[in-house]
Amino acid sequence: MLLIYVDDIIITRNSSRELNLFIIKLNKTFSLKDLEPLNYFLGIEVFRDNTGIYLSQGKYIAELLQKVELTNLKPSPMPMVAGKPLSLSDGEPLNSPTAYRSIIGALQYLSHTRPDISFAVNKLSQILKAPTTAHWNATKRVLRYLKGTMYHGIHISPGTQLNLVGFSDVGWACCPDDRQSIVGYCVYMGDSLISWSSKK
Repeated sequence: MLLIYVDDIIITRNSSRELNLFIIKLNKTFSLKDLEPLNYFLGIEVFRDNTGIYLSQGKYIAELLQKVELTNLKPSPMPMVAGKPLSLSDGEPLNSPTAYRSIIGALQYLSHTRPDISFAVNKLSQILKAPTTAHWNATKRVLRYLKGTMYHGIHISPGTQLNLVGFSDVGWACCPDDRQSIVGYCVYMGDSLISWSSKK
């Protein structure tokens, strides 16, 4: 498998011999710098042990908290308040909606390794046009949750059972603004989570 993003490349293969031959051929055409085992790629930290591969974004979270000057926040046990849906009309308009939008974009990128914030980030993303103080407070709660779970992430484990199993749920007409439904799903291959989503 070959994954390329601009000038960063990840190469993996079952056979180390074939992998080395491929790298040699590639190096004849392009000038490569082999960084050996994968540790960090596009803000995603990679750690490997005998149980599999762990993907997390702890450094990215720490940098985000520092950027918004919220490193001293008390951690929260949940990313959102349960049973209290956010509405477009909650709170007062923010003076600087651009900062809110930037943080939501960063949270969307964090969803690559943090399916536990997908619902909250999806909900906060629906309010980009006119965010309010209530939406900013909800965003700070997500950031507080991330502070307390900074090194959580995805574990991809090897296995012989490659069954696909999916789970889904729908909140029927749960949006207080337009009464639309919100659907969420996650798909496992064996014991590894490989796909997830939460959207209106």
